[in-house]
Amino acid sequence: MAMGTNEAPQPLVLNGDVTPLEELSPEDQEELRNLEKELQQLKIQFEKADTVKSRLLLDKLDHEEHKKQAQDEMMKLLQEEHEFSKELENQKKRFEQEALAMEETNHQLRHQINKQKERLEFKRSESESLQQKFKIIAAIPEKAVKFIGVEKEIPDHKLEEDCLHIQGQFSIIQNPALTLSGGQALITFEEEQVAERILKLARCPVTIDKTKMDVKPSRVALDTTVKFEVQLNVSLKKIEVSNIPPILPEERIRDKLELNFSKPSLGGGEVENVKYNKDSGTAVITFLHTGVAERVAMKNTYPLDMGLRVSQVFVSLCTEDRLRKFQTFCGTSRRTVLLSGISDVLDEEDLQDNLEIHFQKPNNYGGEVENIKYNAQGQTTVAYFNEETVASE
Repeated sequence: MAMGTNEAPQPLVLNGDVTPLEELSPEDQEELRNLEKELQQLKIQFEKADTVKSRLLLDKLDHEEHKKQAQDEMMKLLQEEHEFSKELENQKKRFEQEALAMEETNHQLRHQINKQKERLEFKRSESESLQQKFKIIAAIPEKAVKFIGVEKEIPDHKLEEDCLHIQGQFSIIQNPALTLSGGQALITFEEEQVAERILKLARCPVTIDKTKMDVKPSRVALDTTVKFEVQLNVSLKKIEVSNIPPILPEERIRDKLELNFSKPSLGGGEVENVKYNKDSGTAVITFLHTGVAERVAMKNTYPLDMGLRVSQVFVSLCTEDRLRKFQTFCGTSRRTVLLSGISDVLDEEDLQDNLEIHFQKPNNYGGEVENIKYNAQGQTTVAYFNEETVASE
């Protein structure tokens, strides 16, 4: 029922009977108006509730859409997580396999390194042994030189050019050697045939001072020896300077060397060339004229003014040496026999005399003895041979 201020009052319908409003009592009319107002409010509330319901339905649909999207995204993330976990597991397995392969490689490399270290140590030991074997320590005695004549006439215009160097050549021959142990003797016969007869015997029965002993003869195998030539060339225009302090740039040090060694007051002369090596702190200085290098080298030391300080450097003639015709050879002695298994029944000298007498007798397959050396028990002796008694191999 509509309510309005300009509309006429409508009759009240009860149980199908129309009752005019004017016929109602004032109380009923008031009550009726109140009911109409309440009905109107209910309609408004219903419309509001219906609107809220529609909005809630729309929100629900929207939320369900968001929920579905969230579920789809969550499933996608779960799938990606599964794939990532699988890839991570595969990478872990690959890394473990690579780590095992690297460990195996490292193990093999360590094994190879240890083998190479052992080989290097063996080579070093072998090198030291060879160096010791071929090391030559000899004091060359002084020898008087006598001028006997001119070998070659040099024209005056070539005199300075041909006298720029002092040349020398030396032949070095190492005598073969053998280490003689205790209870052994070396006996050298005058004839090779005697030594060959003795070497054919498996043993030599020897009786000394009523003591019988079986002496074993064997061929002498000598240590490896060397033979070589050394060519020496000493320059009369060059000197070698060492102990140069590296306190200036390389170019300035070169200039300082040329300036200092050009001073006649210090024994120097005009410098033709300077070669400076900063790594070794050395230099080779070439003078323009002969005689200057010898004069400077005789001082052994030379004051080098570096500007900041004066240093004493070492000076010497510049020498060049070259090794030629280096040969190694080993051999056996033709006339010498090594005797082993000798007992010390007498003192060393008497025992040596008895051995010489025994091997001089022809009925003992012996012959004339040139030399004999017996080495008593507990001693070690090095015997040297000359080339005449050695057959090269």
